Amino acid sequence: MFNELPFETELRDFLTQKNARFIDQTRGFYDADFALMLSDGARFALEAKEKRQPYTVHAWPTGTPEPHMFILDELTVRKCLGFAPRAGVAVKDIVEKRFVFFSVIDLALMPRVRVNRRIERNQPDLKGKWIIDLRNGKRAATLDDLLGHLQNYLGNLHSILYEIHPCYGDYLGESIGEGGITRRPDHWTQDVRNSRR
Repeated sequence: MFNELPFETELRDFLTQKNARFIDQTRGFYDADFALMLSDGARFALEAKEKRQPYTVHAWPTGTPEPHMFILDELTVRKCLGFAPRAGVAVKDIVEKRFVFFSVIDLALMPRVRVNRRIERNQPDLKGKWIIDLRNGKRAATLDDLLGHLQNYLGNLHSILYEIHPCYGDYLGESIGEGGITRRPDHWTQDVRNSRR
């Protein structure tokens, strides 16, 4: 059942119920919301974000249909990059009753629109925002499914980083064409000869 609990609370309760090893860093500013302790001793930095209501579409430059639109702080993305490749963002979309997982690699490679949103606190300022399409993440109906996507990403991380040669990801909003000349063995021989003296 989908509920309207704040996502940080719901995720904290879920991880506790699963006896997962994690550090709750939601009160901090510089760390990700949660540090999940992995079996190999590494940590996975997970940011928890939510969409609580539909967006005012005319206020944002986008071609993404509103039900799939999400506004993400660029600072969140930069924070994830600091913990790459073991980092990502979990989104709770209350409007469409779904969870979505984005690995830091998805965040780096998928299409997005970047804008500066004006803010006025003590003085005028700007805040970087990304307009992204939630369909470019891994959709989950439950937090168990969301955790499964995270574990699948970690299980395939070596392959994603080192073994997949074509452009990674099948993202809405882009089409990947072909370019350059076909590479043949003599090109690699020449590259090695010219770059490793």
